[in-house]
Amino acid sequence: MKVILGGPPRSGKSVLREALKQAILRRRGAPYPYVITACPDGEGAWYQEAARNNPELAAQLKREYKSKFTWAFANRIADSVRDCQLPLTLIDLGGVIDDKNRHIAEHATHAVLIAAHDEDLAAWREFSVSLDLGLVAELRSDYDATEDRIEGVGADGVLRGSVHHLERGEDASNRPLVLALAAHLVELASA
Repeated sequence: MKVILGGPPRSGKSVLREALKQAILRRRGAPYPYVITACPDGEGAWYQEAARNNPELAAQLKREYKSKFTWAFANRIADSVRDCQLPLTLIDLGGVIDDKNRHIAEHATHAVLIAAHDEDLAAWREFSVSLDLGLVAELRSDYDATEDRIEGVGADGVLRGSVHHLERGEDASNRPLVLALAAHLVELASA
């Protein structure tokens, strides 16, 4: 199961990615959640923990690590997605719907979408449908909220709800919606 995390810039994808990884790792019998960072924004899998421990150093390293989104980068990541055979892979896409992200995502099987606004979710839903990705979750990122809201898994098999205050450097792995999504992904990956 190769799952893109899709949504516009600054919607909390990288924070969600790390929170999901940690929540899945704590689940007994869950497959290892392998992460592919598919955007050159400097927020690799290392970033969230570094930001928690030393925000200034994390910001400096991010600036140094950040690079341009070239076709060479996109091709390398697309090859990694295509060739990955692990049972659960999370692919943190860049926040722009473009040909490079399309090329990377065409090797995925499923999508988790996150955005603050309905119109952004709609655009990413169309992107996912155009690539025949099975939709796993549609999440609202509500930075100013004080709690998550879980609508549950609908008849279409899609988990819906909102997750609150996804902030870099903060542990979001125990948030109710993150835990629900982790359980949903593990169930799907184990089927």
